[in-house]
Amino acid sequence: MSASGDELSALVLQGGGALGSYQAGAYEALLAAGQKIDWVAAISIGAVNGAIICGNPPERRVEQLTKFWRETSSLITAAPVNDEELVLQLFDETSAAITAACGAPGFFRPRLPPALPGFRHAPERLSVYDTAPLRETLLSLVDFDLLNSGATRYSIGAVNVKTGNFHYFDTARERIGPEHVMASGALPPGLPMIEIEGERYWDGGLVSNTPLQYVLDYERPRRDMLVFQLDLFSARGELPQTLLEVASREKDIRYSSRTRMNTDLMCRLHALSAAIARLGPKAPKELREDPDWRILNEAAHENTTTIVHLIHRPAPGEGPAKDFEFSRCTMERNWIDGKRDVEKTLSRPEWRERARAPGGAVTLDLTEDAEGTEHSCARGDGS
Repeated sequence: MSASGDELSALVLQGGGALGSYQAGAYEALLAAGQKIDWVAAISIGAVNGAIICGNPPERRVEQLTKFWRETSSLITAAPVNDEELVLQLFDETSAAITAACGAPGFFRPRLPPALPGFRHAPERLSVYDTAPLRETLLSLVDFDLLNSGATRYSIGAVNVKTGNFHYFDTARERIGPEHVMASGALPPGLPMIEIEGERYWDGGLVSNTPLQYVLDYERPRRDMLVFQLDLFSARGELPQTLLEVASREKDIRYSSRTRMNTDLMCRLHALSAAIARLGPKAPKELREDPDWRILNEAAHENTTTIVHLIHRPAPGEGPAKDFEFSRCTMERNWIDGKRDVEKTLSRPEWRERARAPGGAVTLDLTEDAEGTEHSCARGDGS
């Protein structure tokens, strides 16, 4: 089902390292369903997936995503001997240890000679790994002229190392190259800061791992908006029972980046904006000419926003090292999970029959594991 009328369709991609193949599988299903994407906003590994999507024509996007993920997982092609949770956990930790020691092909490699703690080094050498392979990979898989052409808007977040301020690079106002993509995913101390126009940047996930608020706030379009939000860390989870589970749960909470708080805030702002729009015709002429009213009126709109929330949920044996466990087996599993979650969502009646009432705001989480949830704030009168 493609976007109807003048609805703006956005793809929001969270960061999460090796978990990013979930987003690739989800995009494959969206493309197969005929869903057009007008705007990709992303952080970290989402920025890499997004660059491949925006930097290729639709018919080549899945092929190029497949090349990237098969290359990064090419070092560890073995599979667990069985599906017992202890075996899966051992496999997960072993694969992550191999990645930590050897890197991920086409992505990052151990820095030689290593940067020594306590000694001064050039800024580009202050990391455990070297990301020169990622630059070459991006240049081989992404047509940066196409990415910057405006065919699909592309926005990625990074953090200025000196100021600590979050910054979005956006093809709506500047040209983006491989260094911008690398900056969005430069998570310290593993990966090095990236220089762009004299400033140094780290991974945007240090401040916010989810670019949803940027999409909702930046443009405030009067067009209806449809957002597919593909998260790699789940804000909700079970109470941990081991120290490994504590570490994994802590990482989920930290990198889920207040996703549900952002959607709740969107609902409240929609309700306020719709109320102002309805109040306008009732206001006396002298009030409508007041400068303060004009400011309020400019913010008023009655467009509809629908957020379709898809979340990678932990598999058996998955532990705190899941974001750098680059085995072929896990990559393929996460890809299939992302594809399956989109297919389930698009088959649900809540999606097919979704309402687009003026001023409405709805979030949908319709995967089977989540038992299908919907949160609606379609009216601004408190009901």
